Amino acid sequence: MLIGNLFADTVLLTIKIGSWVWAVTESQIIYLIIAAIVGLVAEFIVGWRLPFGFVGAILAAILGIWLLTHVILISIPGDPVIYGVPLFKALLGAIILVALWHMITYRSWGHRRRYYRRA
Repeated sequence: MLIGNLFADTVLLTIKIGSWVWAVTESQIIYLIIAAIVGLVAEFIVGWRLPFGFVGAILAAILGIWLLTHVILISIPGDPVIYGVPLFKALLGAIILVALWHMITYRSWGHRRRYYRRA
């Protein structure tokens, strides 16, 4: 039995608001941890930070994982998979998104004035 299948149904937290019920599972927490690591590595490789810091890196990684696993189907032989997340595909998707963000917003950041003067 795989560890991912063993912990897939373990509910850590249940939130109930009115008729809405949300359950946070251990696999979701691990997915977010993997996305955080992949997002920060993608920012480091590209050399550009996303807005909202750590949360922006997680969002870029989650979007990159979705992009390269459901929209653009790429097969990478030997891609390690942890809890259903292919790591190289996730990293490649996050790098693409961070690089696109850099290309779109670089001109607006390149010509900003300084807020202070050096003495």
